[in-house]
Amino acid sequence: MIASMTGFASATRESAPGSVAIELKSVNHRYLEFTVRAPEELRALEPALREAITAKLTRGKVDCRLTFTPRSVGPKSLVPDAAAMESLRAASGKVIAAFPEARPLSVSEILHWPGVLADESFSPEALREEVLTILSRAISDLDQTRTREGAKLKVMIEERLDRMSELVIEAKPLVPGALKAFRDKLAAKVAEAAQSPSDERLQQEVVLYAARIDVDEELSRLGAHIAEVRRVLSKGGACGKRLDFLCQELNREANTLGSKAAANEMTAISVELKVLIEQVREQVQNVE
Repeated sequence: MIASMTGFASATRESAPGSVAIELKSVNHRYLEFTVRAPEELRALEPALREAITAKLTRGKVDCRLTFTPRSVGPKSLVPDAAAMESLRAASGKVIAAFPEARPLSVSEILHWPGVLADESFSPEALREEVLTILSRAISDLDQTRTREGAKLKVMIEERLDRMSELVIEAKPLVPGALKAFRDKLAAKVAEAAQSPSDERLQQEVVLYAARIDVDEELSRLGAHIAEVRRVLSKGGACGKRLDFLCQELNREANTLGSKAAANEMTAISVELKVLIEQVREQVQNVE
């Protein structure tokens, strides 16, 4: 199955330290882009989150929101981190040496400085397995959402491919009719001018005209590209970039078909083909 790049999933897990929740949102993007919003205390887990996402997804802009709500049960033991305080003291000393008028940091400012105050009841490493477990569940839900959306995209694309195939079939018999109309018109113009060119001369003009309006090659390539899009859709997987390339090739052939159009019916077919191809291209932009 193909998958869309648009999806949403969330998961929550209760643990001894508290409640951990993850939200994943994804939209279409040329490549895989992953961003995390997490409490400062859980920032150390960002590489593990990124690794888990890249192992499952190949394209899309994925936003991850990680929250942790600690249990407010029993007394908490808060211990200032000695190494963090020493680093802060050294930095503060250098600042005061350079700016004697600067005031020293207050106790409150020191305790609120990131990394200084450690909560013995809370440890990012202790929550690592909890976070990865619910992340795995959220990724699974996100993947299912994207797959369901991809199934809908596949139906819409196939409907337009069916109509394209019909238009290609309708276009094939139009060229012989256009050649006959050109020959009849040319003969009538010559008769009006009271001229009598040889049949050989008329045949040369018809041959030149036939070469200019010959669209057999374009129709064949259109049919081949449509068949390839169907094959890629059936194969599934991460095929968005390939489908986008095929849409460009389909549009190229439809433009050439329009430039060679020798009848209003052929022009109308070319225009409708380009509309359908653009509709497919818009849907393909969301395919992983």
